[in-house]
Amino acid sequence: MAKIVTFGELMLRLQPYNYERFVQCDHVEFTFGGGEANVAVSLANYGMDVAFVTKLPAHAIGQAAVNSLRRYGVDTSKIVRGGERVGIYFNEKGASQRGSVCIYDRAHSAIQTAAPSDFDWDKIFEGAEWFHFTGITPALGPNLVEMCIEACKAAKARGIKISCDLNYRGKLWTRAEANKAMTELAQYIDVCISNEEDAKDVFGIEAENTDIYGGSLNHEGYKSVAKQLADKFGFEKVAITLRESHSAFDNGWSAMLYNVETDEYCFSKKYNLHIIDRVGGGDSFGGGLIYSLLSGKSTQEAVEFAVAASALKHSIEGDYNMVTVAEVEKLAGGDGSGRIQR
Repeated sequence: MAKIVTFGELMLRLQPYNYERFVQCDHVEFTFGGGEANVAVSLANYGMDVAFVTKLPAHAIGQAAVNSLRRYGVDTSKIVRGGERVGIYFNEKGASQRGSVCIYDRAHSAIQTAAPSDFDWDKIFEGAEWFHFTGITPALGPNLVEMCIEACKAAKARGIKISCDLNYRGKLWTRAEANKAMTELAQYIDVCISNEEDAKDVFGIEAENTDIYGGSLNHEGYKSVAKQLADKFGFEKVAITLRESHSAFDNGWSAMLYNVETDEYCFSKKYNLHIIDRVGGGDSFGGGLIYSLLSGKSTQEAVEFAVAASALKHSIEGDYNMVTVAEVEKLAGGDGSGRIQR
């Protein structure tokens, strides 16, 4: 079984019940999540050997965060304990034409104040075959950029495949800062995951004749984006998720996977989603893609599995995608009826 390592911040998620706004709620739901942790949970649910690496305080909230991963079988033995606080994000779920709102309270979190010396990457990567991180982690500060570079160098020295979801977050850094850091990190990345906006925000590469808000996507434009990314940085594969936003509830969801070696541009089927919770949708795609590539699926099979996994995540509350391989393969195979299983 392949061993996978993911690295990033695990956060406390506080969310008003149902679809209340922040200004009207008087109690909130308490869960955990974070880009790379969400990917780790997906992979653990698929039966993969996956470890999540971060730094969390030794107090009870830090332990609750660790426990949220343990319950799904994620290896937490590489998590460093220390620091003063767990980062928080407040999530207000959108409805109809009102979009969701995310407010961060993550300054001075344990991982943001961590030092490169906290992580022994040679030891962390023992026996590993795959390393995954996102653009959110280096956005936390120059020390995290350094840590991501050190991790990538150590992974490359061991012949470990590296995947990265660009995940641009404008609330964490500027486009110029993202471009500088991600350009340096891109030289180590084998599999790049992006969406219709990230490639433009981070690298200035965009699809022509596309209106994501009006629900119009141009397949040829995305093929061009994927090829430009691969040509510029030497990626082996480029995945682009394609979201057509009709409202906060209703989205079209599909993806494309470009395999440089075979020169294949494979587009998945499109799912018309009625969304329960979209947070972690991209991460569930990443987890599905990593599983597919490690399992030897073809380019078309890999993108179909990843999109189906993500489509199911949009029906599940919380950050984590709690589905099995069998459930994903059933949907990818064409059974999207939602009929009761007896």
